[in-house]
Amino acid sequence: MYEMATGQLPFRGDSTATIFDSILNRAPATPSRLNPDVPPELERIILRALEKDRELRYQSAREMRAELQRLKRDTSGTTAASVSASSAVIEPGRAETTRASAAVESLRKRKRWAIVAGVCAAVMVVAIVYLQARSAPPPQVSGYVPITHDGNPKGIVGTDGARLFLLESAAAGTVFGQVSTSGGEVAQVAVPRPTMSLLSVSHDGANLLAADEVGATAWRGPFWSIPVLGGAARRLGESAGQAATWSPNGQMMAYGDGHDLFTAKSDGSDPRKLFSAPDRPFDPTWSPDGSVIRFTVGGTNGSVSSIWQISANGTNPHPLLPGWLTPQDQCCGQWMPDGRYFVFQSRGNIWALQEGSGLFGKTKRTPVQLTSGPLAFSTPVPSRDGKKLFVVGNMRRGELNRFNPKSSEFVPFLSGISAESVRFSRDGQWVAYVTFPDSILWKSNIDGTLRVQLTYPPLVPFLPDWSPDGKQIVFYGFSPDQKTKMYLVSMDGGTPHRVLPESTGEWDPSYSSDGSKILFGEDPAEPNSTIKILDLGTRQVSTVPNSNGLFSPRWSPDRRYLVAMSSDSSKLVLFDFATQKWEELARISCAFPNWSKNSDYVYFLQGGDQPSVMRVHIGDKRIERVADLRNLRITGYWGTWLGLAPDDSPLLLRDTGSQDVYALDWHTR
Repeated sequence: MYEMATGQLPFRGDSTATIFDSILNRAPATPSRLNPDVPPELERIILRALEKDRELRYQSAREMRAELQRLKRDTSGTTAASVSASSAVIEPGRAETTRASAAVESLRKRKRWAIVAGVCAAVMVVAIVYLQARSAPPPQVSGYVPITHDGNPKGIVGTDGARLFLLESAAAGTVFGQVSTSGGEVAQVAVPRPTMSLLSVSHDGANLLAADEVGATAWRGPFWSIPVLGGAARRLGESAGQAATWSPNGQMMAYGDGHDLFTAKSDGSDPRKLFSAPDRPFDPTWSPDGSVIRFTVGGTNGSVSSIWQISANGTNPHPLLPGWLTPQDQCCGQWMPDGRYFVFQSRGNIWALQEGSGLFGKTKRTPVQLTSGPLAFSTPVPSRDGKKLFVVGNMRRGELNRFNPKSSEFVPFLSGISAESVRFSRDGQWVAYVTFPDSILWKSNIDGTLRVQLTYPPLVPFLPDWSPDGKQIVFYGFSPDQKTKMYLVSMDGGTPHRVLPESTGEWDPSYSSDGSKILFGEDPAEPNSTIKILDLGTRQVSTVPNSNGLFSPRWSPDRRYLVAMSSDSSKLVLFDFATQKWEELARISCAFPNWSKNSDYVYFLQGGDQPSVMRVHIGDKRIERVADLRNLRITGYWGTWLGLAPDDSPLLLRDTGSQDVYALDWHTR
């Protein structure tokens, strides 16, 4: 009744939770405020029906009907009296009664038809405006039926109608997987090279689009077409990048290479640059008619992600939802097969955006939240018939483990807390760590007592390091829409403060052994990133010689060396402060370097098809495997993490969460 009288809903919001909060706690605007023509008595009836106290609302439909009938009677009585008064003037004399009566009756008929026509026209106008202002009933999902049961980390890439194709992190590393859309075991898809990464599935389901060694060479790799039913893989021309997909008609492809978005023919020939994005584009997807391309911008190295749109001819690039849910956090979108809705993930849930234009050329750009619950949902992929929506449901949880060299097993450490970025004070009495997955920096005694929270959202901290005197902790972190920065915080708590307020971004800070300097790197995504040293006494920043293209520096405990990685994480390099020269320590896939206590070894994670904890000896550069990780799932904010206990035994965050594919029923009216 409120909506009929005002043309607006009494309670509105961007999500179900917001709407429920309005219903329970907020009073709607009075109808007469939105429509001054609403009679006071009708407004009283409407507001009584919306009364939050159930005892003050109508107790039955009969009670409300009685008041509406009374309002109708009073309004109709007033109209009838007016008509009677008007009729009294048509009695001039008996001689002209017949002609007057006929004229009056004719006039009355014309007036009645005019009133009816006017009312009908008004109703039609109101109906059109109302229907335009009122969105279609929002889509809904139900069912939540799991179709995988292994719990392994995974992401859905596409479907051929009968199967879903996945990227899954199993015991043997990341593999191409497939599973029936009705559920079952995940089967591995054979690929020519284990270094390939699955990007998308052709619209006819006959071919997979993959890239080789993405991330190993500045986030780009050559594209390949792999037949699903077997056959030789085909290199797609000279095209390369980090993300790609074919058009619905199979004649074109769109791909991201660095910050640039390209289109090309389906075989990779005739590339054409469409747009230079503010960050790397990922997850390109074509509209069902092939006229529009949408893609995710950002989302790497802590940057926020947003969905952009561009016409297939390269015109009108723009963010799809500017200002929605600031700061931005959207990715991985797909159109439903009929093109009526666009589904995507944001902040752990799946959302739907209605497509198309109304009568007045307007499209409502308010996404509807589809999922809710304790799981985080990601990578939505619609079924080919549009009746299902496949998503990955993720329960994120970790357990801190320490490698026991005697048993060659990883066992719970510090009571198995769900934490990463673990760092011990130099005296071994205190520990700092970042909880997972909520990313909060804490300090506690080594036995878990005297626990103090040091950071609060939205700041996301990483890799704390204690000052030698144990009074302060330096770390790097970021807030949404900001670059990573170095922060200092007292071990007793308080507000973290920026170390270099005017700088452009810092990563991986560590103290010198005497606490007088801080070593840090810059964003590895930047081609000219270098390694720098801050003198805390003079506040001067110097650049380590010849450190261009290096990142993630670590100062050795004896202060003689620093170790760093190349920007493509393919080698470890060592800088000798005495000679001011660099030398290569190891040419190997590496991540999270850690110095041993006596500065003799550097421990690191090796990825690829043989995930391991490795270490390299500084003296003779001998590399040895410390622990095999092929049968251990690990996790962390960046997907992995490695630290060292006070006795130099490796620390990892064992993945005790679960990720499985769910089939949701899609409903629209």
